[in-house]
Amino acid sequence: MVIETLITRERVKIEDYLSRLLRESSMEGCGALVMFMGFVKGVVDKEEVSELIYEAYESFASSKMREIGEGAAKEFSIRDVVIIHRIGALGPGDPTIYILVTSVSRGEAFRAAEYILERVKHEVPISKLEVRGDGEYWVLGDGRRIPRGRT
Repeated sequence: MVIETLITRERVKIEDYLSRLLRESSMEGCGALVMFMGFVKGVVDKEEVSELIYEAYESFASSKMREIGEGAAKEFSIRDVVIIHRIGALGPGDPTIYILVTSVSRGEAFRAAEYILERVKHEVPISKLEVRGDGEYWVLGDGRRIPRGRT
């Protein structure tokens, strides 16, 4: 079983993760790999987004993601979990998060990936500042936007 987490400012070569997981998990009877990739939206509320700035206390955020991955492994019949979250200033179309899950069963892999995504969005302390045509907004895990500077 592999549970791997990464917080990074660098672009990710996701193909390397995919080929390794496919090769290793297939030898243990897995036939499903579900991947979720989130990316920066170019338009929100009819306003053009120029960038999304992610910041995190990296070691704490990574350990929280590991805890979530371990929880998913206990909750679902899965073999591997990889959670990668980008930080820094990202532009429209740039990937922000990758979640990869392998399993014997595609249903378990899909359910586990969704479980992981929702927990990451609500529990991992990564701040998100959206810079767009009508101002800057802090984006919360539930999708609410709060104008920057508002108390």
